[in-house]
Amino acid sequence: MPGTVTRTLRPDLRGEPRAVVNLHEAIAIIVGIVIGAGIFKSPALVAGMAGSPGWMFAAWALGGLVSLIGALCYAELATTYPHVGGDYHFLHRAYGRSVSFLFAWARFSVITTGSIALLAFVFGDYLSQVWPLGPRSPALYAAAAIVVLTWVNLRGIKTSAGAQTWFTVLEVVGLLLIVVAGLSFLGDATGASAATGDETASAPSLRAFGMAMVFVLLTYGGWNEAVYISAELKDERRNMVRALVISIITITALYLLVTWAYWRGLGLGGMAKSEAIAADLLRVAFGDTSAVLIAIMVAIAALTSMNATMIVGARTSFAVGRDWPVLSRVGGWDELRGTPVAALLLQGAAALLLVAIGAVVGGGFRSMVEFTAPVFWLFFLLTGLSVFVLRKREPHIERPFKVPLYPLLPLIFVLVCAYMLWSSLSYVYSQELGGLNAAWIGVAVLAIGGGLLLLVRGSGPPSHEAQPRANRAGSSAAVEA
Repeated sequence: MPGTVTRTLRPDLRGEPRAVVNLHEAIAIIVGIVIGAGIFKSPALVAGMAGSPGWMFAAWALGGLVSLIGALCYAELATTYPHVGGDYHFLHRAYGRSVSFLFAWARFSVITTGSIALLAFVFGDYLSQVWPLGPRSPALYAAAAIVVLTWVNLRGIKTSAGAQTWFTVLEVVGLLLIVVAGLSFLGDATGASAATGDETASAPSLRAFGMAMVFVLLTYGGWNEAVYISAELKDERRNMVRALVISIITITALYLLVTWAYWRGLGLGGMAKSEAIAADLLRVAFGDTSAVLIAIMVAIAALTSMNATMIVGARTSFAVGRDWPVLSRVGGWDELRGTPVAALLLQGAAALLLVAIGAVVGGGFRSMVEFTAPVFWLFFLLTGLSVFVLRKREPHIERPFKVPLYPLLPLIFVLVCAYMLWSSLSYVYSQELGGLNAAWIGVAVLAIGGGLLLLVRGSGPPSHEAQPRANRAGSSAAVEA
């Protein structure tokens, strides 16, 4: 009709992320990423290395403390430079385009998509114990989970964050069920003797305790992913610090309670010998019918971590697409739904490809992803160092939150990252895959990234400049390597 203004419903794919994520949704994302299948396996390994209950509990408490120190460092970076690219953006500002591009490549090729694929297989493995679908059941479930969760994320950040909240609630309920199983042994002579009868107070060797801390810190891993929603978090100056601190305190409390329950029901020796520690505890507490229950619990934990990883993972690819014109198709943002559509589709396709590879090569695929751990710890270390680099390079920029006891706490975090890098390198160097030293896998990932960097480097400067305050979603600063 004449004079009528027609409103288009087509989403603006050059839109920008907006502050729509609430504090409780951010906490659900962090808790959901961190608490994965590891808490159903790592406590057995830690118990075998700790030497006594006191040292075992000390290791889990120390893991929470180290994570909290790291979170305070990340809180300074995230509140000073709120950006959808997270670590990618911090590395860009501190070291330039080349380092940040290599990080983005490693994150896309193995760190994020590899994690999604591995979690999908964990989901498939355990759900297949409840409802088997034939010889390819784990792979079918894995692929279905990736497709469904990608669809959920494509519907928008509010939908995916809402689903994450419910996933996390179910996951925490499952962990509390393990605690209830431990409580059932209070006042029980059998349980008490199991928890005290075969234990000595011997202190572990430094090497043994160090290896225990490797598994503890791996089980705490993932809290840093919170920075990828800093551009979408409401009142990020206060809520980013709150989300990180509340999440890590919650996770530490849950880990200590669950470890106590394992110890109360199985004893230190029983924990160390167990191949499926949660299943063994629930079987002792509730009988053989608990096998289905533990399978569902682990499947939910895997699904929770998958969804959270998808939320934060695609945002790195989106940031890269905004910085590199040749990759601009990945830099589209659906402002109507609040999500990076192209980046999510690319991430889902890559994860499905890895699932297909995993279905063919079996356990070798899982080893291949695990052997890239040194790459992760290398960039984690560089991000920790960027606190020092950016304080020196940009001393006059406003920092809404400064890490306390600077430079002591950042130094502790950097030293822990350096130790984890050394430990992961030592482990990988001692392993083989397909007749080759496993250390070459991480080298190959970075080498391929270097080749891609040479191809895209001539594509020109970043598509637009960073404006961390005025434009919360802006591209990385134009810092040339």
